[in-house]
Amino acid sequence: MLSFQNKIIRAIRTCVILFLMGVSLASGQDQWLAGAGRSSITPTEPLMMAGYASRTTPATEKNIDLWAKVLFLKDRGGNRGVLISLDLVGIGRPLSQRVCQRLKESFGLDRGQIAIFTSHTHSGPVVGLNLAPMHFMLADEAQQKRIAAYADRLVDEIESAVDMAIKGNRASRVQWGSGKATFAVNRRENKPYDTIEKKRITGLLAGPVDHDVPVLSVRDSSGKLFAVVFGYACHATTLASSQWDGDYPGYAQVELEKSHPECMAMFWAGCGADQNPLPRRSLELAKKYGAELARAVNDVLASPMSVVQPELRSQYVETQLQLQQIPDAEQLNQTTRSTNRYEAARARILQKQLQEEGNVPDSYPYPIAVWKLGDEINFVHLGGEVVVDYSLRLKDELNGKQTWVAGYANDVMAYIPSRRVLAEGGYEGGGSNVYYGLPGLWHPDSEAKIINAVHEHEQSMKVGKP
Repeated sequence: MLSFQNKIIRAIRTCVILFLMGVSLASGQDQWLAGAGRSSITPTEPLMMAGYASRTTPATEKNIDLWAKVLFLKDRGGNRGVLISLDLVGIGRPLSQRVCQRLKESFGLDRGQIAIFTSHTHSGPVVGLNLAPMHFMLADEAQQKRIAAYADRLVDEIESAVDMAIKGNRASRVQWGSGKATFAVNRRENKPYDTIEKKRITGLLAGPVDHDVPVLSVRDSSGKLFAVVFGYACHATTLASSQWDGDYPGYAQVELEKSHPECMAMFWAGCGADQNPLPRRSLELAKKYGAELARAVNDVLASPMSVVQPELRSQYVETQLQLQQIPDAEQLNQTTRSTNRYEAARARILQKQLQEEGNVPDSYPYPIAVWKLGDEINFVHLGGEVVVDYSLRLKDELNGKQTWVAGYANDVMAYIPSRRVLAEGGYEGGGSNVYYGLPGLWHPDSEAKIINAVHEHEQSMKVGKP
């Protein structure tokens, strides 16, 4: 009988503890203010697709919609931030600046409070001057006008989604965890691609990879999940069709939103510039990889997750990365007559810069942002198509799985090779720069400059420091 009474007492004590925990949550001790918003960015008229040079006709149909999605966060000290995810191959610096200026004017958000991510789907539209030598410069006048109009619409849709997220903010609990997905393959180290399946089965896949799936969950005061943010380091190149599609990240978001009604799922691409979903080239595989990624996220959501304390610190900086092998005026003039239409288009772009500014740029203002969520998460945002070496190195040098490294962030200006990949050469090592319009190759010290800048800003934001 005494034993039974003790059990009753323990049960009552447990209920009291749980009640007090609820009171603590309700009183705001570990609460954020958070809100979610979205807006469709699926083209409404025929428009060229981005990502592959082989496409020559505008796309008119869709498999699934493309989205601009926003998570608004406000900590207990009043610090604000917006995470913006776009189902696009990337956006260039001019458009990124336009978005940030609009959000400053409309909501008073500073540059460091804004993080823009693109999924890098190759089944989305051409956006402004991103990849201009491949797309905009080779389009006819009618398409150029539509590309420009779409960029205008994109700014409006992002503003609308941010407005929705801010107006819908509510007391929330933010938690984090990490899962695993394994369909990404190092595309530089595993050729030919038709050997992938055998190598996967036999455990012979080569090269560095990052299979972590970081997850951020946001629940309201009742415990209802209304936003989940997740990432993965892999190109969104499963598809090469002519229908608008978010590729595997799009299908992962669809699956998660089916599993969790009234929840908005957001994807950010990690350092996957040298990673491909392999095998590929079918809608079935895009859905399969999306389902695998969604399962990894759901596994994290179903497991105990760590609470993120309501403290947000963010910094944004542009670090000048040097370029080498810059062409002079005569070389540009010769290249404009090249039979390689992409090199000729790049030369015309650089000629215009030379005429208007008096020089061809020999550096790029590379965007780096570091956000600290509580003392739990270092969230690093790197511009461009970043190879996997960066995420692996930063996780090793900072705090492991609690360091999240996004590529394709803020603006996408080129591939960002590590010193190793730059020395090896190939497409990721510099061969792709022509399609982005860069005048030369990155300097070998680029990796060191990027890594050092991340460390500097991460250190400056530690508790007790300005």
